[in-house]
Amino acid sequence: MNHVNLIGKVCSTPRILEMENGRRIARFTMMTVECYLDEKAVTRTRCHWHRLMAWGNWVRICEEHVVDGTELAIQGSLVTRFYSTGKTRRIAAEVEVNDMTIL
Repeated sequence: MNHVNLIGKVCSTPRILEMENGRRIARFTMMTVECYLDEKAVTRTRCHWHRLMAWGNWVRICEEHVVDGTELAIQGSLVTRFYSTGKTRRIAAEVEVNDMTIL
């Protein structure tokens, strides 16, 4: 099962890109915060940044309602892709948005 749930804040206003075939995609970054106890039982926080992409009707919703600082609940799936920059092969992992709730 490939299922991702995130609740956090948007860190960048979505970039809307149009593909050669006419499809549009929204790409943006989201930050989530994890709280945990360290070895001395002190509460600590750790921030995680996630790259997200949205297709279809979610692009329009991102354009109209999502800006830097918007709190969102995201449900999606993890997508991994490979690309090359010069001689270096790179990997990118992103969350593809299947459902979104503005909090």
